[in-house]
Amino acid sequence: MASAAEQLASNLNFSAFAKADELKKRIWFTLGALLVYRLGTYIPLPGINPDAFAQAFNQAQSGIIGMFNMFAGGAVERMAIFALGIMPYISASIIMQLMTTVVPTLEQMKKEGEQGRKVINQYTRYGTVVLAAFQAYGIAVGLEGATNVVTDPGWFFRASTVLTLVGGTMFLMWLGEQITSRGIGNGISLIIFAGIVAGLPTAVVSTLELGRQGALATWIILMVIILAVVVIGVIVFMERAQRRLLIQYPKRQMGNRMFEGNTSFLPLKLNTAGVIPPIFASSLLLVPATIAGFSSGNTSEWVTTITALLGHGQPLYMLFYATMIIFFCFFYTAIVFNPTDTADNLKKHGGFIPGIRPGERTAQYIDYVLTRITVVGAIYITLVCLLPEFLISATGVPFYFGGTSLLIVVSVTMDTVSQIQGHLLAHQYEGLVKKAKLRGKRR
Repeated sequence: MASAAEQLASNLNFSAFAKADELKKRIWFTLGALLVYRLGTYIPLPGINPDAFAQAFNQAQSGIIGMFNMFAGGAVERMAIFALGIMPYISASIIMQLMTTVVPTLEQMKKEGEQGRKVINQYTRYGTVVLAAFQAYGIAVGLEGATNVVTDPGWFFRASTVLTLVGGTMFLMWLGEQITSRGIGNGISLIIFAGIVAGLPTAVVSTLELGRQGALATWIILMVIILAVVVIGVIVFMERAQRRLLIQYPKRQMGNRMFEGNTSFLPLKLNTAGVIPPIFASSLLLVPATIAGFSSGNTSEWVTTITALLGHGQPLYMLFYATMIIFFCFFYTAIVFNPTDTADNLKKHGGFIPGIRPGERTAQYIDYVLTRITVVGAIYITLVCLLPEFLISATGVPFYFGGTSLLIVVSVTMDTVSQIQGHLLAHQYEGLVKKAKLRGKRR
């Protein structure tokens, strides 16, 4: 027999959505915020010669800069105020999470609850300003090194570029926080999602145009489409995969009543880290190549060589990318899930895993299981991110909607849909509670 929650979930339909006024307000707010973000990607930096910059970008977009432009929603191509995107904030967040595990003061602050999290979030914002300022200054210097891109080079241009780009990143950070609190879904993830999806129609049209002109064979285009469908199916299956550990609770007596022992499950996701590993790995690979790409004419030979090796399909790029993805899978999983705390909470509430002694042995067993499934999850993410890159490099398809992009888009879509379903369930529960109160008054 289905539970009450399952019965409510089966009744979710368009009529239930139409009655959820609070959910509709959140969706409209989210769409409005994403529209503001898209408008900002068309506002150019001051002091830039658009024609000269477009020529310089066309010479460099075949490499890793094209992928950076995709993550920024086309802002790099237009050198807009949002050219840095949200990547500095993501980098600062990962750094702060690392610091909370190695610095005792921050670790204690993290355990203080909401007040400690507010302080850590404030430190993350300060770190975002520092990283964004460093990257913005590098971009300003790189733009000055390009031919005829900057109309009036000098310290005034550098200062205005740093202030504009840092301001754009901080605005996106604030906008993402507003979406998370007042909209639907994770704001930071949705901003990245919007940037990737915005470039999808152009990429599809350019690929089909090359097929019409005969530059790409039809079977290659069909193979790319089939691969995208297969990868989406694999991502959906693997992101929903869980390893459930059986938890038993003994009989307990409360007053004169005896409660029977029950069972539950401790769900361990196959991919606990989510989309963080490929995003952070991409951000680390993109920053140096972006700066070197715009000033390739004035850089030394070894910098040019490294930049060439960090192109799509190159062995150095693939090696670094796979290594960092695997590292961040284990690193982020170790940060967000603490087996010792989980085992202690189970012991406090009387729960135990059958055949495993509560306490330290339970923590060791959970850590053992989590390590094994993280290995599978890291291999899955690495294959999903690298296989399309190999195909794109081998066939020459100018299509940057690869494995990393598909992973981000599908994961963010699933997370947003699940939150919408949660709001619909909450709305139905509220309706049932109101009906129950009205019936009680009538009686």
